[in-house]
Amino acid sequence: MSLALLGTASLGYVATDAGHSLPNVHYPGTSTTSVVVRRVGCDIKGNINDRGEHIYHVPGQEYYSATRINSARGERWFCSEWEAWWAGWRKAKV
Repeated sequence: MSLALLGTASLGYVATDAGHSLPNVHYPGTSTTSVVVRRVGCDIKGNINDRGEHIYHVPGQEYYSATRINSARGERWFCSEWEAWWAGWRKAKV
């Protein structure tokens, strides 16, 4: 009897969880130019520092304007903080 209930509970979970999707992470083109094209509204800068830490900067933070994106190093733009966090990046402390 308990096995049958477990199977029913699992089916219910799968059926209700199907609507959730993972965020789309934006990877800019592989251009080697100093200008990296980004999608409109994707203003979060994903930067990799000298220690290899993956840090994202949002508009208004202290070093946002000074941060440059180099796609050759794996740096990229994100469309939301959720996308940056989901990809394993942490928010800049200042």
